[in-house]
Amino acid sequence: MARMEVNRSGEMEVFVRAVDLGGFSAAARALRLTPSAVSKLVARLESRLGARLVNRSTRKLQLTPEGAAFYDRAVRVLADLDEAERGAASGAVPRGRLRVNTSVPFGTHRLIPLLPGFLARHPEVTVEVTLTDAVVDLLEDRADVAIRVGPLKSSQLVARKLAESRMVLVAAPAYLDRHGTPRSPEDLARHNLLGFSFARQSNGWPFRDREGNVTVVVPTGNAQVSDGESMRLLVLTGLGISRLSRIHVGPDMEAGRLVPVLEAYNPGDMESIHAVYVGGGHLPARVRAFLDYLVEILRPD
Repeated sequence: MARMEVNRSGEMEVFVRAVDLGGFSAAARALRLTPSAVSKLVARLESRLGARLVNRSTRKLQLTPEGAAFYDRAVRVLADLDEAERGAASGAVPRGRLRVNTSVPFGTHRLIPLLPGFLARHPEVTVEVTLTDAVVDLLEDRADVAIRVGPLKSSQLVARKLAESRMVLVAAPAYLDRHGTPRSPEDLARHNLLGFSFARQSNGWPFRDREGNVTVVVPTGNAQVSDGESMRLLVLTGLGISRLSRIHVGPDMEAGRLVPVLEAYNPGDMESIHAVYVGGGHLPARVRAFLDYLVEILRPD
């Protein structure tokens, strides 16, 4: 009998389905195979690779370190293969599931309001958005794009700049009515300055006077929070003063809910907004369309 040709992509798909669904039986039902066929395909894949990918000692599959690494790469390979086939068949029309990860403030105030326009333009795309202020691993979280606000750490990922937003010191009118409006950075010593509980590139607030002298004030208020949206809500309660980006608090300032403070001393520093993704020139059509849309719609602050 002639030796059966190895279907590498087929083995990958069976393995990925088994991991995603938590077992061989569930994968077999989804793929219309028998559990023994799924088990044999995974065993054949392990034999060809010379590495154990899953531990079968429990009812739920447990990935080995080699299995976890292979799973991440297999997911990408299958996605690229699917995109190539769809593109060849349909002229690279953006379609399929687009997974986006972004911070809570940017997602709440900028990204979510933009999604209806993007989906109307690309009706064959579905979007899955995760909001978190934690820095995620794109491969581990299976995200296509992460939108990050602030300085980027060095990595092997590709970054595309979307916009910039000016930093601004803000307070609620109620707070300023009770405690007065500071007229210089020195006045801040008598105010409740709200900072973040996580490490930032700089924990100090810079100020520049007309002569170009720079003063840095470190916030030491009676409350700290872990993310920008929580900080915005805290400032809105009238608890104290904080420093956030205009892209985050611009609508509050326009509505009078927040008031800029010490603008004469604002050094004009900007917070950059980047889209970060895996890969370079060979992006899936849905990812490229999403990035192009953000660059088109977002305006520098």
